[in-house]
Formats: sequence, structure tokens, C-alpha cells
Amino acid sequence: MIREQDQFEFNIGVVGYPLLFVLAIWIVFWFEIRFGFDFSHFGVYPGTFEGLRGVLLSPFIHADITHLWHNTLPLLILSAALFYFYGPTAWKVLITGLLLTGLATWLLGRPANHIGASGVVYMLFGFLFFKGIIAKHFRLTALSFIVVFLYGSMVWYVFPVDPKISWEGHLSGLLVGTILAFFIKNGVQKPKLYYWQSPDYNPEDDEFLKHFDENGNFIENISEKNQEGSNEIEVIYDYKNTSEGSKETE
Repeated sequence: MIREQDQFEFNIGVVGYPLLFVLAIWIVFWFEIRFGFDFSHFGVYPGTFEGLRGVLLSPFIHADITHLWHNTLPLLILSAALFYFYGPTAWKVLITGLLLTGLATWLLGRPANHIGASGVVYMLFGFLFFKGIIAKHFRLTALSFIVVFLYGSMVWYVFPVDPKISWEGHLSGLLVGTILAFFIKNGVQKPKLYYWQSPDYNPEDDEFLKHFDENGNFIENISEKNQEGSNEIEVIYDYKNTSEGSKETE
């Protein structure tokens, strides 16, 4: 069986990078509460040049503790899954997805300050789900179903069900994650290939197939089949008499 090197290797970055990301978000929120600041005006404000700064800053800004908590666990779990299952391309997905999600929100959003890391969460959700289906690797496909089982209900919030929720940011993240899933191919674990799927596979050299004739009939002894110029097959049966130890050949 031909196999590519397994890329699913645990390292400190799998949990370290998501923890640092979430810790930075919590520190910003603590700083606001401790010193009485309000960073909401640093969010994405669509249609204005000043609002573009929110593309980078908005994921670190949250309205209240409930908003922050609702984003913390999904961000930890989904980003850890990204770094474990898509390690070689994880940073590319995270940074590109964050920037494109912010830009899409800037283009599609209502005139308001859009803040929070939920757009990144939706981007990770879209990428992990669709990439696992596209990759056709059994572990990545299993991850897709786990992701949709845990967070499939989030899809409801890409629609304007609550005027206080930035559904535009959610929709932007989901669309960006889906697009990245189709376009990012390098660094993704390939499905395992068996020897009979190899491009240089020759059925005539297959030891298993040699036990069958051209009509698909099973051959118990293939020694005569392999003799050059012989088309006849001789089947030899050996019988042992356990009591006398004699042997008859037919």
C-alpha cells in the first residue's frame, strides 16, 4: 500500500496558538473594563475608509462578557482543529480568512460598528466542514461531521434574525471559509492509496489476480498456468491417511 506521510501530528502549537489568540481577546476585554475604555469604534464600519481598521482590530473587541464567552469556546475548538488537521496551511487559512472576512463585512454590512470574533468562527466552521468533504480523507470527512454536529445550528445566524447581531459578519465568514476550502489545496492530507491505485500498477503482476483465469474462475494451483505455451490447468489433490500415514495422488 502506498501512503503519504501522516501530517496529523500533535505539537504545542495545536493548543498554544488558539490559547494565545483567545488570551489576547480576553486581555483586551479586561483592559476595557479595568480602565473604562470602549473600543467599539475600532470595529468594522462599512463604507468608510476609517472603518477598514476594523478588519484587523474587530476580532479582538467584544460588547460584553456574554458576547465574548459565546465566541471563546468555538474559537478554541475550531482553531485547534485547524492547526492539528491542517497544520501546514493553518496560518494561511487563519490570516487570509480573517482579512477577507473583515473586508467582506466592510462591503456587505449595515452602517454600524461590527465587532467580535464570530466572523472568524464562521470562517473556520465553513473551511473545516467543506474542506473535509472535498479532501475525501476519512479523518477530515469525520471532522466535517463533528463540526456540523457541534456547531451546525450557527448557520441560522447568517440570516437577519436579530438586529443586534452582525449577521453580515457571520455570512461573510461562512462564505470566505467555503471559498478557501475550495481554493487552498497545498498542505492538505491526501487520501491513502492502495497499490492497485498506483499509476504503474500492472494487473498481470498481481499475485492475487494470478489465482483467477480469464473467465474469473478460481485456480487452486497456478504453477501450470504460468508455464509458457500451456493453456491447460492441472489440479492436484493430496490425500493423507492419518492412521497409516500413506498418501495417494490423483
